[in-house]
Amino acid sequence: MDIDLRKLRYFVAVAEELHFGRAAARLHIAQPVLSRQIRAFEHELRAELFVRDRRSTVLTEAGRQLLADAGPLLASAEALRRRVQRAAHGRQTFTIAFMPGIIVTAEARAIAQRHPELAVGVVRTSWDDQAAVVREGRADVGYVRLPVDQRGLRLRPLFTEPRVVVLPGEHRLAGKESVDLAELAEERLLQDPDAVPEWRDLPNRPTDPEPRPRPVLTSVEEKLEHVAAYAGVVILPLSTARFYTRPDVVHVPVGDLGQNQVCLAWAENNRSPLVREFVDIAAQRAGDVGAPMPGGAGSGRSS
Repeated sequence: MDIDLRKLRYFVAVAEELHFGRAAARLHIAQPVLSRQIRAFEHELRAELFVRDRRSTVLTEAGRQLLADAGPLLASAEALRRRVQRAAHGRQTFTIAFMPGIIVTAEARAIAQRHPELAVGVVRTSWDDQAAVVREGRADVGYVRLPVDQRGLRLRPLFTEPRVVVLPGEHRLAGKESVDLAELAEERLLQDPDAVPEWRDLPNRPTDPEPRPRPVLTSVEEKLEHVAAYAGVVILPLSTARFYTRPDVVHVPVGDLGQNQVCLAWAENNRSPLVREFVDIAAQRAGDVGAPMPGGAGSGRSS
C-alpha cells in the first residue's frame, strides 16, 4: 500500500489540533472535505485513527503511532523535493547549518575550495529547529547540539565542551569559580528543560503556587535579555556564552553538569557524495589536536 502524503499532512493537522474545524482552517480547506479525506485515509490504512463525538476528537493507539512516524516521513519527502528542485535549477548548492557559538568558516571554505563550481551557503539554527532544518532539506548538513530528536538523521560526534549557567551580573552566585546544579534549584530556567534534562531531576526545588509560563525565547539574544532583567537563568555551552558576551551578565561553570556534545547531522536518506566528503572534513578538523574550540576553550577542534 502506498501512503498518500497529502492525506498524511491532513491527518497531522487534525492530530495536532484535535479539532476538525481548526485543522481545516489551518489547511485552508472546508471541514467536510477534511472529514472525507480522513475517513478515506482510515479506510486505506484499515485502521481507526480518531475517536470522534460532538464534543471531542481523540487519537486512537493507531493514530498516536502514525503521528509519531509521520514527522520524519513528511520531512524526508520535503527534503527530496528540495534536492530535486535544486538539481533542476542550475548551479549545485551545499548548505551548512550551525548552532550559536559554533564557527564553520574553515569547513565551508574547505568544501568550496575542493569544488569551485559549488555554491556553499550557511544557515543559523536554534534549539527548536536544528534537526528539522536538516530533515527537511533546508541544509545538507548541520552542526547540532545534543540532545536532539535523531529520527531520520545520521550523526557523527565531533567534540564536547563544558556547560555554564548565565546569571545577572550582580547575582548572588555571580562571583563564584563554579557552582553545582543544586545551588540553582531556586532559580527559574528560561529555556526548554529538554535542553537541560538534568534540570528535571533537581532535588528540593520549591513549588511555585502560581507557576509563571516559561517565555517563548528562540534566540540567545532574547535569553540574555531576560537573564539581565532578573527573569531567570539559562544553561549554555561555554562557546555560546563566550560568543554572546555583554556587560550585565556573567557565566559560571556548572561543575556537576556533563559536557555538551556537538555532532554533525545529515538526513539518513541523503546519499550525496558531497555529504560524505564534508563529514570527513568536519571529523578531521574536530580531531585536529591542540586547535582551540570556538570561544577559546580547548576542545581539540578548530573552525
